[in-house]
Amino acid sequence: MTITKKLFFFTLLTLSLLIPRQTFAQTTTTEKKPDIEYFKASVLNIEDVIEKNEENITKSKQVIKVKILSGNEKNNEVQLPIPDKTAENNIQKIDIGEKIIISKNNLIDGSSNYVYVDTYRLPSLLLIFIIFILLVLYFGRLKGLGSLFGLIFSILVLRYFIVPQIAGGANPLLITIVGSVVILSVSLYLAHGFNKRTHLSMLSTLITLGISIGLATFFVNISRLLGQGSEDAMFLANSSLGEINLQGLLLAGIIIGTLGVLDDITTAQTSVVGELRLANPTLSKHELHKRALVVGKEHISSLVNTLVLAYAGASLPLFLLFSAYPDTPFWYSLNSQFISEEVVRTLVGSTALILAVPISTYIAAHFLSKTEVTKMKVEEFHGHHH
Repeated sequence: MTITKKLFFFTLLTLSLLIPRQTFAQTTTTEKKPDIEYFKASVLNIEDVIEKNEENITKSKQVIKVKILSGNEKNNEVQLPIPDKTAENNIQKIDIGEKIIISKNNLIDGSSNYVYVDTYRLPSLLLIFIIFILLVLYFGRLKGLGSLFGLIFSILVLRYFIVPQIAGGANPLLITIVGSVVILSVSLYLAHGFNKRTHLSMLSTLITLGISIGLATFFVNISRLLGQGSEDAMFLANSSLGEINLQGLLLAGIIIGTLGVLDDITTAQTSVVGELRLANPTLSKHELHKRALVVGKEHISSLVNTLVLAYAGASLPLFLLFSAYPDTPFWYSLNSQFISEEVVRTLVGSTALILAVPISTYIAAHFLSKTEVTKMKVEEFHGHHH
């Protein structure tokens, strides 16, 4: 597939996502909630203020003067207090000239006040994003460009299809399956081109994804996991979005997380079989399968460990919290809904990775062993030069 076709394909699918979507199901209330506006601001000055409370006890606090840099109040200068925990514990020390985020809370009685929210860190995020893009383009060339289009498309599907549909009350599992298939189809073909190897990778990924969906559904149900193992889930349950199927949301998260690694395994194994076939056209289907599995086993050992460590790293604060309560039995902690969710999430994803290797290797060996080498070389040529 030429780069022009890739761009056209990407643009067409992106525009299709911009079709009006289902409106969020929000609960109605007769009481008007306070309106909150957010602004970027620059710190002009920091002052120490001494004040007395009702018991005539003096207390020191810091007040900052800031210049608003965005929104309808741009260039206005306002004063606001720094939260005590920030000033006392030095969690996020504020310096003069620093960019921060503040909020303006417009209260029901017509009054308003400004509050320090957070450090403005988007420039640092933009920097690492640019470094990432440059590395992808430098080492990946046109295939890297295709993978970037696939990444953008995946984010658009999540943002404009999966999330709005779930927020609107749709079944999270069903919506995620549909969205995952769309993401998989577009990202694979954008990154690797429209050829036989990509077709085989797609088939292998769909089969393995189907198995992982079955495993996730089975173990979430028999473990009686309700998707309520985190504070985020509880906040979501009490949000204005209405009734959200938290168990379905848990399954959806497992599927999306698994999909992110599955296509790496299937495309790698298919490529291994294809390169072996090109290097030695005399290899039989059995030999192709056998030799490619050797590479696949190495891939399994590294990726499974990577997946487990990734989940462990994300949950490290929780592990430290458990160590703060040494009298709590380990089996009790392991049985908690939060830990059980992470165990199921990790093991379902790891199991899918393991199964993806023999599945993709067999499918690739079966079909590529019957494909003429000259035809494969033509596809290989076009894949590298267009």
